Amino acid sequence: MIVGLHHAQITIPLGTEEAGKEFYCKVLGLNEISKPSALQGRGGFWLQVGNQEVHVGTEEGFNRLTTKAHLAYEVEDISYWKKVLMEHDIEILDSVPIPHYERFEFRDPFGNRVEMIQPI
Repeated sequence: MIVGLHHAQITIPLGTEEAGKEFYCKVLGLNEISKPSALQGRGGFWLQVGNQEVHVGTEEGFNRLTTKAHLAYEVEDISYWKKVLMEHDIEILDSVPIPHYERFEFRDPFGNRVEMIQPI
């Protein structure tokens, strides 16, 4: 029996961990958590998002702009996040409307597709 989702992983280019932390920890305000010592030499970093974890790994030779794969962060004030991202020169992309939610998409500085979603 599957009992839940422990974590999801995204990737950024090798050597961009500090820029990744700058965006995900400082701009988005997510908290970095410690990786187990056995995994610390592999690059990347881990984030706590509510009760879930997002693992940010490193990967070369992958064009992140070509995939629909994404994480969707549920937020309480979607207009706040639009403003914050625009202040950091992140292009806001419209999403196909779905019932009972307001949402938008953007690409992180590494090309990963990201969604912000708020129940209405």
